[in-house]
Amino acid sequence: MERSVIVVTSSEFTHRPVMESEILAVLDSVPAGIVVDATLGAGGHTEAILNRRADLRVLGLDQDPAALAAARKRLAGFGDRVMTHRCRFDDLRLAMDAHEVTHLSGALFDLGVSSPQLDQAERGFSFRNDGPLDMRMDTDAVRSASDVVNGSEERDLARIIRTYGDERFADRIAAAIVAARPISSTARLAEVVTAAIPAAARRTGGHPAKRTFQAIRIEVNAELEVLPEALDHAIDALAPGGRIAVLAYHSGEDRIVKDRLRSATGECDCPHGLPCGCGAVQRVRIVRRVPRTPSKAEIESNPRAASARLRVAEKMASDPRERA
Repeated sequence: MERSVIVVTSSEFTHRPVMESEILAVLDSVPAGIVVDATLGAGGHTEAILNRRADLRVLGLDQDPAALAAARKRLAGFGDRVMTHRCRFDDLRLAMDAHEVTHLSGALFDLGVSSPQLDQAERGFSFRNDGPLDMRMDTDAVRSASDVVNGSEERDLARIIRTYGDERFADRIAAAIVAARPISSTARLAEVVTAAIPAAARRTGGHPAKRTFQAIRIEVNAELEVLPEALDHAIDALAPGGRIAVLAYHSGEDRIVKDRLRSATGECDCPHGLPCGCGAVQRVRIVRRVPRTPSKAEIESNPRAASARLRVAEKMASDPRERA
């Protein structure tokens, strides 16, 4: 039977779903029920999922009110097949309770910042568009990029840039930022960062400020701090045969995803040759050991997808913890 397709666009907050066909293929085998889109954004992935599977509903989470408003508009034609909840994804359990959801058929995490957030200068995410130093995904959050840039001690700022940005010139950049304070705009921050990096190093690897902006954004939104708990909650909530799919764009994100999925496979950390004392239990199987990446064609049409890494795990038919 031919599936009906609903397509709605929003001029205020549009986004091209990364690896859409791969995500749909991952969810083709999951049982009927509810999928959580833990990073709803403009609703592109959710729209594709609902068009593909008439027996699935979606619980969409996002902490950005602009994203939620756009997604609700885009997905209105699906009626009660869509539930939305404003929260950060580590509050998954609270969202499930609020919507009386007990188990999940699937869970999707599309990590990082969305294109609309980058493209709206007033949000302060982009080194290319001048705007205030904001970078808050939750616009009601207290801490902003200005607080990190202008309030952090130099050694803490260097640690943030090195750890979250994989930036080898973190010490130089941190010192330059401190010397230039107060910094009030993204354009000024990009200028300071660029000047702090040796000229030879600026010629490769994209915009010189890219890694520093990424690091500050991750710090402002505690993105890596809350990710392990969110992944664990999603795995716990999966029904047998349900799948979790995670798109990561940063090496730190991907390491956390790989670690949490590996832990859920029950891989034992105890010394080889000794009885297991860590209580490891296999709850999922890894669908593919090597993460998938976007096709060449997708990267050419959407360069922002280039760094994406997709990891997938499937809940075992019988989780010993559920029988306890």
